Amino acid sequence: MPRIALATYDPGTEPGKDADLPVLVRALREAGAEAEARHWDDPGADWGGYDLVLIRSTWDYSWRAAEFGAWVDRVGAVTRLANPAAVVRWNTDKRYLGELAAAGVPTVPTRYLAPGAGDPVGLPAGHEYVIKPTSGAGARFAARYTPAEHETAVRQLARMHAEGFTAMVQSYMPGIDVTGERALQYFGGRLLHASRKGAVLAPGTPYDADKTAHPDLEPWQPTDAELAVAEQALAAVPGGAVPGGAVPGGSAGLLYARVDLVDGEDGEPRLMELELVEPNLFLFLHPASLPRVTAEILAAASGV
Repeated sequence: MPRIALATYDPGTEPGKDADLPVLVRALREAGAEAEARHWDDPGADWGGYDLVLIRSTWDYSWRAAEFGAWVDRVGAVTRLANPAAVVRWNTDKRYLGELAAAGVPTVPTRYLAPGAGDPVGLPAGHEYVIKPTSGAGARFAARYTPAEHETAVRQLARMHAEGFTAMVQSYMPGIDVTGERALQYFGGRLLHASRKGAVLAPGTPYDADKTAHPDLEPWQPTDAELAVAEQALAAVPGGAVPGGAVPGGSAGLLYARVDLVDGEDGEPRLMELELVEPNLFLFLHPASLPRVTAEILAAASGV
């Protein structure tokens, strides 16, 4: 009977936002595992006592990036961690997009502005753009700007830099307002399911306002072009992890991945983000995926 911990965040007095977590814990228990949800920052957790620690919904990690990184290294040293610690560390800093672009992956054009880099010159003057932190989740500290909103954008950059965040500036892809953003979910090295959502960032929404992370979510059938970009992005992850060849729970393989795509100005898919840490699985939208996810987790816990 494998012992499995599903790492999540502590919601305090509020209800937890991970609707899939209790469903997944129950499915694993019904399949014969000793499974439980544990807060990743629980000081009493004996992580080495589990056969697998599955990072599921540690959705407050970007507020505590250094602490979370240390936890990832600590857990990865005492038991099997999914995804592997090195991959998680790499993926928590969105400067990985620059590495993927350099490897030839079609990505949304992105540049980075670190604290202390001087005046934020060179913000786009001819098109809309997005500013967000390189460590963030749920559209935290993200906003959409027109060139006419330059002064507001500069104030956001100053606030982020004062708090120690490196900012990323991405061209806004207007196609997202028409065709939305597609999320291709992989599990155990193969496509699990796909979803589509509407645009998260509305014009004029303050960067520090709460946003709906997955508006108008619906099932989606990915196109051949989307599949090609997704697999190209996953193949470029350091340490391997080509879909179909990943080793579940292994030192170099990915147990899970979500590839977020939008259309570029040419109508072709571009990588928006690659979620290898704690992506929402959207099992509530794709309940038929639960048996396969359960089987893959059990295989990873057994080292298969």
